[in-house]
Amino acid sequence: MSPVEQRHIEHEEVDWRFDRWVRHHYPSLGHGQLQKLMRTGQFRLDGKRVQGSERVQPGQAVRVPPLPEPTSAPLPATRKPGLDAHDAKLARSLVIHDDGEVLVLNKPPGLAVQGGTGTTRHVDGLLEALAEGGDKPRLCHRLDRDTSGILVTARTAKAAAFLTSAFRGHEVRKLYWAIVLGSPRGQDGLIDLALAKRGVVEKMAPDEEEGKPSRTRWRVIARAAKVAAWMGLMPLTGRTHQLRAHCAAMGWPILGDGKYGGKAAHPSGAPKFLMLHAREIDMPHPSGKRLRVAADIPPSFRDGMTWLGLAPEPLPGSRLADWPR
Repeated sequence: MSPVEQRHIEHEEVDWRFDRWVRHHYPSLGHGQLQKLMRTGQFRLDGKRVQGSERVQPGQAVRVPPLPEPTSAPLPATRKPGLDAHDAKLARSLVIHDDGEVLVLNKPPGLAVQGGTGTTRHVDGLLEALAEGGDKPRLCHRLDRDTSGILVTARTAKAAAFLTSAFRGHEVRKLYWAIVLGSPRGQDGLIDLALAKRGVVEKMAPDEEEGKPSRTRWRVIARAAKVAAWMGLMPLTGRTHQLRAHCAAMGWPILGDGKYGGKAAHPSGAPKFLMLHAREIDMPHPSGKRLRVAADIPPSFRDGMTWLGLAPEPLPGSRLADWPR
């Protein structure tokens, strides 16, 4: 058996699932062994019990319990599956900004950012096609699988550390577009509603006693009678599923969001994709300047707007420049 280890999460491992972190560093450890060690509290994250689905952050301390010696040589942790020509072409098509330090992608809906159980195709893997000098770009934050739009990566370790710190320090302004069902009262406002994880599945729910502070600014860009609205959403905090949970809690779930809106989020004839798009970002750049990037909506989002008789034209609230700092 190996001795107890104390390790720390690195900057380039930001927002990894804990089970992915373990598999990366200890590839010989079997799935059943890992589950047992987590279930019995032998793995610890910042001194607390940890679940495989928990997201890690740079600087967090990991207690690694004594592990059985591998019976055969483990696969190297840096082993990378080869990409076929189709995936390589897809990866290149996602790039909307690349200045040698910051690489920004326009992620399509349905594509996971990172791998997990049963997920073999994801952005983190596709980034191999965009490697330069042997180093692939590093993820600096994440988007839900079904959310489309801006995803920021860094080409160097220094840029990754800078950008990760900017995201964690709330120095990044993000504007999302969403199509919600229902008719919000008023034209704009602030949702200040604490959220906490509930149940076995990763789902957030309002909880003023045990939840973490969560705030979202919102603005109606256009309405489709009293049936739906095209919204601008600006998260002021970064909780899991924050925008989806907040919209559902307000009584206007996002179109296509069955997880938070139930069957009502899938009206007959409507597109089936989640209508949530990371439209625009304004963030500090490692050079000392600021970088602003906008991502075009995917065909599925355009279909949702067409279904409601809306058009993605520049209207008040549809651009970051329209929002107060």
